[in-house]
Amino acid sequence: MLDIHCHILYGVDDGSFSPEETVKMAGIAEQGGTNAIVATPHSNVPDLYQNHWSADFDLKIELINKALAENGIDLKVYRGQEIFCAGRFAELLSEGKLITLNNSRYPLVEFDFYENSRTAYAMLRRLKADGYVPIVAHPERYEFVFEEEDAAMRLKEIGCLLQINKGSLKGSFGYQAQKVAHRLVADGFADFVASDAHSPYMRTPFLANVREMLSEEYSPDYAELLLSENPRLVIENKEILTY
Repeated sequence: MLDIHCHILYGVDDGSFSPEETVKMAGIAEQGGTNAIVATPHSNVPDLYQNHWSADFDLKIELINKALAENGIDLKVYRGQEIFCAGRFAELLSEGKLITLNNSRYPLVEFDFYENSRTAYAMLRRLKADGYVPIVAHPERYEFVFEEEDAAMRLKEIGCLLQINKGSLKGSFGYQAQKVAHRLVADGFADFVASDAHSPYMRTPFLANVREMLSEEYSPDYAELLLSENPRLVIENKEILTY
């Protein structure tokens, strides 16, 4: 499996706090059947995490991959960000201060949980106009998605892809998020399932249990698509598949 949403980069946001925690997270991910992770630190979050990409971030990725090899963990970490859509986010992306997943056409984007749908759609259309294919992180957690019945369809019509959190499917973010997450999967709107892991203790990057859930409740092929095939195609900057 390949996890496209994980806060494994240490010391930059509310994810891993140290190199040791990062190695622990990678070990847990490997035990759960994951062989690659995209590091997606929060970025462009007003008054909180700016995290404009720099050589320091690339060096951290390099050091993490070296540490994993030294610890016998067969897992690779790729570069990426979880981009908060606000302010000059589109300009910063075009300037290289914000980045896509592994230099692909696919940026992982998030919103304020109470963002107005009209504003969210406008920002996503801007990204599409600039040639990107936005991956909307955890849409099941946004108020407008569970309040507006046609929200998922409208996101798809804009040309977005949808990434569901494993925790949402398991009920970790409450009944409403769980209900919407399963509806998006059942209706075929989901394109990815990822961990959105933040630590080796809670919200971990262990994906084997959600793969088992998806296989049993939907189908093994669908689980493979959401957790392996589509994430791999993103990393390779290829067109993703639909179920």
